Amino acid sequence: MRLKILILAVLVAVAAGAGFLYVNNATSKDPASASADPPAVPVVAQQVRSGDVPIYLSGIGTVFAYNTVVVRSQITGQIVQIAFREGQQVKKGDLLAEIDPRPYLALIDQYTANKKRDEAQLLNAKANLGRYTPLEEKGFATQQLVETQQAQTAQLEAAVQSDDALIKAAEVQLSYTRLTSPIDGITGIRQIDIGNIIQPSDATGLVTVTQIEPISLIFTLPEGNLPEIQQRLSKGPLAVLAYSQDNKISLDKASCCS
Repeated sequence: MRLKILILAVLVAVAAGAGFLYVNNATSKDPASASADPPAVPVVAQQVRSGDVPIYLSGIGTVFAYNTVVVRSQITGQIVQIAFREGQQVKKGDLLAEIDPRPYLALIDQYTANKKRDEAQLLNAKANLGRYTPLEEKGFATQQLVETQQAQTAQLEAAVQSDDALIKAAEVQLSYTRLTSPIDGITGIRQIDIGNIIQPSDATGLVTVTQIEPISLIFTLPEGNLPEIQQRLSKGPLAVLAYSQDNKISLDKASCCS
């Protein structure tokens, strides 16, 4: 019995001490800070208005070059000039490289000389025909002689036309000695150096030119958005916004599916 009374007295003393500490701690706090109100939230008033709210559909896209061309030679020859730098922006028709033109210039000179020879012979044949025709009418020349001269004149006229065709063909071959860019774009890695022989059968060609403006962008959207997209397309083209991979840099804006 005495032991229970002792334990009860100890518990009462501990409870009294805890109550004293709680009251002392509560009274030591700043009354002003306890009763302070939270800061006021600012309210901005605006006039009510109606308008369209943009709806954005996000998808992952892939950029593809609009055109990519491997510049190859149409003739066989030695590279004597490289007129571009790797990664350079070029325009359609800009000179990229030049093949030694001397063999084709020599051909043009040869065909031109042949044409002049045939033209001289043709001039002489026409003169003879002009002399033989009146003589044949007067009976001083046979009809066979006149017909032979007419055939020779026609043959020489054909020879002159053939010379013209050969000259034009050689000029076309000469134009192939200048390798130009077929499109506007950016040049890639040069595949051949000055002094090397380039051929039409070379798989890598001279260089690859990639068109980057305009450029193609292919992206996908969920199938569930298709009805909404079709409904909006009936009213006009949709705007497409392209952003960088981290979605922080705006790359370009264009219209889609017009």
